[in-house]
Amino acid sequence: MKKPFLVAFLFASYFANSQSARKYSNEFMNIGVDAAALGMSNAKVASTDDVNSGYWNPAGLIHLEDKQVSLMHASYFANIAQYDYAGFAMPIDNESAWGISLIRFGVDDILNTTQLIDNQGNIDYNRISLFSTADYGFTFSYARKLKIPGFQYGVNAKVIRRIIGDFANSWGFGFDVGIQFERDDWQFGLMVRDVTTTYNIWNIDQKEYEKIKDAIPGENQEIPEDSEITMPTAQLGMAKKFIIRYDYSILAAANLNMRFSRTSDIISTEAVSIDPALGFEFGYTDLVFLRAGVGNFQKTIQLDGGERVGFQPNIGVGFKYKGIQVDYALTDIGDQSAALYSNIFSVKVDLGIFRR
Repeated sequence: MKKPFLVAFLFASYFANSQSARKYSNEFMNIGVDAAALGMSNAKVASTDDVNSGYWNPAGLIHLEDKQVSLMHASYFANIAQYDYAGFAMPIDNESAWGISLIRFGVDDILNTTQLIDNQGNIDYNRISLFSTADYGFTFSYARKLKIPGFQYGVNAKVIRRIIGDFANSWGFGFDVGIQFERDDWQFGLMVRDVTTTYNIWNIDQKEYEKIKDAIPGENQEIPEDSEITMPTAQLGMAKKFIIRYDYSILAAANLNMRFSRTSDIISTEAVSIDPALGFEFGYTDLVFLRAGVGNFQKTIQLDGGERVGFQPNIGVGFKYKGIQVDYALTDIGDQSAALYSNIFSVKVDLGIFRR
């Protein structure tokens, strides 16, 4: 009987390609936060102006007028993985603001069956244990107005914590830089993530690793490298809000999401790959919102060898009343991309309402 290899497969997936600098690293930090933004396909770099700016573009924190808190929950892969976010931000004075946020992406209560069969070849279900794998991202954000009218900048300092049960864990550190510019109701934004590269150091428990390294027959994997580098990425955005007869508004936004390597993005070269995103928000009296967006344009190879462009459409709704905003987003409508759809809920509260 072949030995179960679930844990070995999970472990290997974290260290695929075993190289220090990778195209895709700490990807849980790139999913996005806030159902309002996700309903617009993440096209928020230029227009973000609330507590969630700590994620999208810290320069946007400068628009805060009072303390704000934000919470979000989403389930992925048929509720196997849980994605949660919490953020807090407040102005320091008329020229600056700060915020903190925490992201967790985890799979809990995974069956560890690597010890299911004992040395005599007997199956013993009492030898099954549970473990969790989780990724954490803690971010401290600071924003300040520049002396040039219309310009503001922001900086993120990030701490990354990743855990694979008792098998391995890592610490990582990095920085993001963002800038926004406003002129004649047009908004522009640039966000550079991992601008100094984010460096993760892995600690692998060799005793635990010995138990699983032969779990996939014929593989006999060596211990992976103990360091991982997340290369910089950039997001360039623009947005404009149109007011129609006082009560109605339309926010139109666009992003160019860039990786500095060749990927499956719709625009791909050796120097840079670009994935565009478009988002719209229709509002009524700043009370009810309807959102839509499309992004994640990827080239995929079909079974017949042909090439197809997949994309991810999103929709969302929101309701805001007296400083409390509740939002919902449904991603990947119509299964037009390889990504699975998810139901996402978030709430944002202006804490100043409790002093009124």
